[in-house]
Amino acid sequence: MVVDKNREAFIPYTRSDIIKLCLQDGQLNEADAQKFQDFCKILTAYYHFRFHKTLEIIKDNYVPFNPNEDIQPITPPTFEQYDEMELKVVDAFQHIVERANYLLLPESIVKRSLATKSLIDLKTQVDFEDFDRFICYYRGDSYKKISVKKFFFWREEKTIDILERIVLFVKFKEAAYFRAKKAKIQDLKFIPGKMYLYCYKNIPKLDIDLLFPNVKTSMTWKDRLLFGIPAIGAAIPLILRTLPNLLLLVAAILLVLNVSFLIELLNVELEQVRNFMPILVATLSLTISLGGFAFKQYTNYKNKKIKFQKTVTDTLFFQNLANHTSVFQMFIELAEEEECKEIILAYYHLLTSPTPLSPQQLDSRIETWMENKLGTKINFDIQGPLSNLEDIRGQVIPNSETTDNVPEVPLLTYNQQGACQVLPLDDAKAVIDYVWDNAFQYNGIIL
Repeated sequence: MVVDKNREAFIPYTRSDIIKLCLQDGQLNEADAQKFQDFCKILTAYYHFRFHKTLEIIKDNYVPFNPNEDIQPITPPTFEQYDEMELKVVDAFQHIVERANYLLLPESIVKRSLATKSLIDLKTQVDFEDFDRFICYYRGDSYKKISVKKFFFWREEKTIDILERIVLFVKFKEAAYFRAKKAKIQDLKFIPGKMYLYCYKNIPKLDIDLLFPNVKTSMTWKDRLLFGIPAIGAAIPLILRTLPNLLLLVAAILLVLNVSFLIELLNVELEQVRNFMPILVATLSLTISLGGFAFKQYTNYKNKKIKFQKTVTDTLFFQNLANHTSVFQMFIELAEEEECKEIILAYYHLLTSPTPLSPQQLDSRIETWMENKLGTKINFDIQGPLSNLEDIRGQVIPNSETTDNVPEVPLLTYNQQGACQVLPLDDAKAVIDYVWDNAFQYNGIIL
């Protein structure tokens, strides 16, 4: 169960539900309710178009960095174009992730997970020098109590820090770097020079290191002792049983080397050494005994390693939400939804407020309204939607005037006291309709 949860800007409801909630609030009459729905519909279409343009930028520039790409550019990019394309992908990625109300995870927290174990009892190693860059964002930082099996029927209750959503962006260095490290390129679990993106849910904060493609896992000292001590215990009686055969084999080697005086020190009869069959039997017996023991221990080690790998796979496989190109698609949709929900809430509350509101008052009003209506505490990002409303500008054209004489006006302005003011619904619809009509132009002609 969740025992603690920080407020975040993320609004955990769909855009359609937010619009319905505004309509059910009873502040708009029937005619205005229809106008509000029309306004929201055009606003959504406009932001869908804007984020689609961002997606096209990503698609055009991600091609040389996609590890799963099955198409090739007709003309390979130059070094300068390659660097420029990389920056465009990185900038677009950060833009959509931040618009989706994800927060940047500090590098110190990521590296701290290497030194601390959480749910998966493994020793991990990630070489951060392999990366040209890595970026990590998250949403939802909560604490959960879970029951963990310790020994046989004994279970321990632990409280762990969970990241409800986490997205990882990694760009590996080029192949020349790994060749300089004497690494075999064909044995790497990743392709040098490529970008890897992963999105997961419900990952313990101290297990983030397991998400990296170049992570190396090994047994902890406790597991090594639990594995090694029984092996040593089993080896001792085996050595004692094979010791006579071992001495006989050593004596035969000494005889071949013509140092027979040392044979007497081994307490082995010289006739036994000269007899070929006992030596052959001793050699075969020793080989079978020690070889069988070594094979058994090797099999135990491989089984232990497979068990660890299965634990990691089970933990991550069912928590994976998207990889590589699907991460971009996913966050385009999330960013579009979050932007629209924030703008709709800001516009609605400014429209229905009986008095002008400052940005701080509007922020508090929306947060209180969400808590009263849905029982959800959020940290509303007021600056984002206000900037968006201020940036949406268009013409409000009376029937008797031409477009040439009408200036563009924004959806949001501020009065002399710094309070926010929005256009009434009829004018707001005209502005957003004007913006949408002018979104598609070719040589000045609206398509």
